[in-house]
Amino acid sequence: MDPLAVDHAEDLGRFVTEAPSSYHAVEAAARRLESAGFTRLEETRPWGSEVATGRHYTVRDGAFIAWIAPAGDPQEPAGFRILGTHTDSPSFKLKPHPGTGMSPWWQLGVEVYGGPLLNSWLDRELRLAGRLTVRDGDGTRTCTVATDPVARIPQLAIHLDRGANKGLTLDPQQHTQPVWGCGRTAGDVLAYLGSHVADGAVAPEDILGWDVVLADGQEPRRFGAHGEFLASGRLDNLSSVHAGLTAMIDRAEEFENLRTTTVLAAFDHEEVGSRTRSGAAGPFLEDVLVRIGAAHDWSEDRRRAQWASSSCLSADAGHLVHPNYPGHHDPANRPVPGGGPLLKINADQHYTTDAEGAAQWALACQSAGVPTQEFVSHNAVPCGSTIGPITAARLGIRTLDVGVGLLSMHSAREMVHVQDLYSLRRAVAAWWVA
Repeated sequence: MDPLAVDHAEDLGRFVTEAPSSYHAVEAAARRLESAGFTRLEETRPWGSEVATGRHYTVRDGAFIAWIAPAGDPQEPAGFRILGTHTDSPSFKLKPHPGTGMSPWWQLGVEVYGGPLLNSWLDRELRLAGRLTVRDGDGTRTCTVATDPVARIPQLAIHLDRGANKGLTLDPQQHTQPVWGCGRTAGDVLAYLGSHVADGAVAPEDILGWDVVLADGQEPRRFGAHGEFLASGRLDNLSSVHAGLTAMIDRAEEFENLRTTTVLAAFDHEEVGSRTRSGAAGPFLEDVLVRIGAAHDWSEDRRRAQWASSSCLSADAGHLVHPNYPGHHDPANRPVPGGGPLLKINADQHYTTDAEGAAQWALACQSAGVPTQEFVSHNAVPCGSTIGPITAARLGIRTLDVGVGLLSMHSAREMVHVQDLYSLRRAVAAWWVA
């Protein structure tokens, strides 16, 4: 195994552990960015000319955008090179009135978030993680919260469901409410969450709102005959966030000397359609690009010329050929583990890769010295989509779709080849400088 690939995979494992929710992913990214000399800019304050050059980032809820603006002539329309990713993953989200259950069981009232493989969440220890909005004097403040493994969705024993191995059916309301304790008196979910706030305990009566999800409580781990695989929650899509983040930080000095502005845009809510203020269908990226242009005193015409000169690499996880279900994949395009990151193609534009985008990716991978492989769906098995079509349609920026290949996508615990993770990081860096 390539020791650099192993180091990258293990660092990804640490990042995933720090990031059980989209809000924690933003905090984990912010810590790394600030250690690398990036300055945080608050959206609620004027940015002025300081964003015209240098390293900066800004946060909107569970999303962040970081960029490195070059020191060259800003009037020359060199454009933006944007890596688009997302911070959220399929899961379960805590409902209002979250304490439920039949005595003596304490259960959590949750609803499905996105499209998880429901059965994969059974019989594993789960964390609660997200953000709370709490009373703070005469106003409010928002804080993150994350617990140790505390909950579990227990499956019905085979003795009580003899047909389970022939076809398991889960009612998302009846069969997916986690157990998190027991006792004669019902447990106070908000009190428990308040005791796990990152910056100090909060009384339950001061918790006014929450965005809290379940996350796998088992830490990421390498496995396989040669330790070539990584098993982890949230590889879709923290694998791409981490690849972009590490590539941007490692090569920041090089990016400062480019003519293009290097951008990492990590959106929230991709798994539920992206139509939020922090999602790719919202105005977050456009707001940042417009404000960077304003720092240069670009006219509307100049700004549009910059966008027309730009490109977006939508990096989201894809599918490897499953060895137990080979018939679900295209017979001619067969992505394999260790074969390099995927170029994702779809005739109906669920992925936005076109001929020019494919050429960009081929040259980037060639420059980085990494292999690549194509993914296209079996004609009878429709594919999903990404932020790529949304970004292309919203901003008119040429977009292409790539990502590492997984097995068990949307499972509570997905798997990936270690070398593919590191190859994506290298290819992303090469694409940024191309």
